[in-house]
Amino acid sequence: MFTHVMVGTNDLERAKKFYDAVLGTLGVRPATIDGNRMFYRTKTGLFGVTIPINGEPATVANGGTIGFACESPEQADAWHAAGIANGGAAIENPPGIRKGAAMELYLAYLRDPDGNKICAMKRMG
Repeated sequence: MFTHVMVGTNDLERAKKFYDAVLGTLGVRPATIDGNRMFYRTKTGLFGVTIPINGEPATVANGGTIGFACESPEQADAWHAAGIANGGAAIENPPGIRKGAAMELYLAYLRDPDGNKICAMKRMG
């Protein structure tokens, strides 16, 4: 459904350090930088981080979350730990299983150094 997702940053080098570490736990190669943007490419799509092209400061999406697929709860835990170690902030409940009406999910939530809300998710069972 999606070709790419992009978030804003006010510090490209800080964001690169964070996302290289976090996405590296998912097997994603470090970003390639193209001017004021950087991109992570995978078989299923592209994730980008940019200094806003309109010259205004980057802000977060209130109510927005970007979810990254994980292969196991352990991978989600590693993702979460890498994020905290590289300038992210733990938010919501600690990583763990959340039960919904239709399924169980293993979720881990962070805010990146710019305040964007991101999540690692493994569908259980």
